[in-house]
Amino acid sequence: MSLAIVFARAKLGIDAPLVTVEAHLSNGLPSLSIVGLPEAAVKESRERVRSAIINSQFEFPARRITINLAPADLPKEGGRYDLAIALSLLAASGQVPTQDLANYEFMGELALTGELRPTPGALPASLQCSLQQRSLVLPQANASEAALPQQSSIIAANHLLEVTAHLSGQQKLAFYRNHQPTAPKPPNTRDLNEVKGQYQAKRALEIAAAGHHNLLFYGPPGSGKSMLASRLPSILPDLQEQQAMEVAAIRSIANQPFQLETWRQPPYRAPHHTASAVALVGGGSNPKPGEISLAHHGVLFLDELPEYDRRVLEVLREPLEAGYINISRANQQVSFPARFQLIAAMNPCPCGYLGHGRIACRCNSEQVRRYRQKISGPLLDRIDIQIKVPANTKEVIESPRQCGESSRMIKARVERAQAIQLARQKMLNANLSTQQVEQYCVLSKENRALMGQAVEKLNLSARAYHRTLKVARTIADLAGEAQITTPHLLEALSLRDNNEI
Repeated sequence: MSLAIVFARAKLGIDAPLVTVEAHLSNGLPSLSIVGLPEAAVKESRERVRSAIINSQFEFPARRITINLAPADLPKEGGRYDLAIALSLLAASGQVPTQDLANYEFMGELALTGELRPTPGALPASLQCSLQQRSLVLPQANASEAALPQQSSIIAANHLLEVTAHLSGQQKLAFYRNHQPTAPKPPNTRDLNEVKGQYQAKRALEIAAAGHHNLLFYGPPGSGKSMLASRLPSILPDLQEQQAMEVAAIRSIANQPFQLETWRQPPYRAPHHTASAVALVGGGSNPKPGEISLAHHGVLFLDELPEYDRRVLEVLREPLEAGYINISRANQQVSFPARFQLIAAMNPCPCGYLGHGRIACRCNSEQVRRYRQKISGPLLDRIDIQIKVPANTKEVIESPRQCGESSRMIKARVERAQAIQLARQKMLNANLSTQQVEQYCVLSKENRALMGQAVEKLNLSARAYHRTLKVARTIADLAGEAQITTPHLLEALSLRDNNEI
C-alpha cells in the first residue's frame, strides 16, 4: 500500500485540533515534500525522520514521498509531528501494519537515533484524544501530565522501535497510569510568622486569600511588602481538580516542567519589572501564554509596581475584569484563560521615604507626581485592597523571629471561608458579577446609608463600590456570619485607604 493515514494533534492556544498526517509514495526521483502550512521546525523533520528510520533498522523508501498535514490552513509548528510522519512512512511502505492505526494518535519529536523526545502540549492533546476514544502514543517524559485525566488512554514509549513493535503486535506496551506520589510534598519554608509586626497587612493578606481579591501594598523600603507577598502561597488552599487541570494545560503548552507532587498547588508568578507587555499577557507570531495566564487560578506578584512601563500595566486592565485574554494575529486568534489574583507592592515616592517619620524624603512634589502617575486610576480602581505597610519600630525589629500566627493556622481559616463561598455561590467572592453582588451582599438600611456616605466622601466609583461589598462579604465569611454587618463594612472601607497613592 502506497498511502497511509496517521492521526496527530496540533497546538493552538490551549486547544489541540486534530491533524491528519497523510503519506503517499509514488514513482519518480527520490524526494520528500511536506505540505500543509508547515513551519521551519516541521520542514526540518524530514532529516530527523530519515535518520531515525534508518537508525532503527528500517528501510527509508527511495521513492517520491509527499506528506500532507491536514487541514491545510492550520499552521503547524515544532517537532510534535515527527513520530506521526515516521509511522505514516513506514505504514505506506508496508513495514508497519495499518489496520490499527485509526485507533491511535501520535505525538513526539524524534532524535536521530529514533529515541522519543518530549514536546509541549501533551495534556490538551490527551483531553481531546480521549473525547475521540483513541489512545495517545507519546514520549515517556510527557506521560505523567498526559495521564492526568481519568478517562485518558495513554501509551508511553522511549523509542520508535517500541512503537512499531506495539503496532505489529510483537511486544505490546501497557497503558500508562499515574501513581500517587509516595514522597510527601516539599515543606513550605516561607511562613507568615516570620514577618515581624505588620498585623494589619497580615490581616489584609488573609482577607485577600480568602476571597481571591487583588491587593496592593505600599510603604517605605524594608517594611516587609515583598516578604508578605511571597508568603501568600503558604495560606492558599490547594486547587480543585478542574482548576488544577486548567493550570496544568497552560503550563503544558508553555513547555513548563510538570511535577505530579505539586500539580494541585496554586501557581505563583513574579515577573521582573523589565518584562514587556507580550511577556506579561502573551503573544508572539505563534501566540503563547504570558505571565497572567501562567498565573491562572493563582497569584501574579508585581513588585516595584511604578517601575513597570505604564503601557505594560495598562494591558492588565481588561483581563483583570474578564478573566481571559484574546490575542489576535493575521492568521489566527487565540484566547488564553487569565483569572489571576494580582498582588502588587510599591514605594510612596522614588526615594521611598515619603511619610516615613524617621527618614526625610528627598523627592520634590513633581518627582512624586510623575512617579505615581505611572499607575493609572482605572488600574487602581480594579485593586480591591490597598493597604499601607509602615516601617517597623526598633522594638518590633529586635523582637523574636517567630511571632504571630503561623501560615498553617491562617490557611485553615481561609479554607473554611472559601468552603462557605463555594457552597453558597459556587465561586469565590472576587468573581461575583454585579447581579450576584446584589444577591449575596445584601445590606441593611443603615449599612446602605453608610455605603452612600462612603461613596461621597471617598469618591468611590461603581466598580469600587461593588468591590468593597465583595471584600465585606469575605470578611463576614471569615467570621462565619451569614449577613454583612457594620464592622465588616467599616473594615472593608479601611482596606481601601489610598489617599497617599
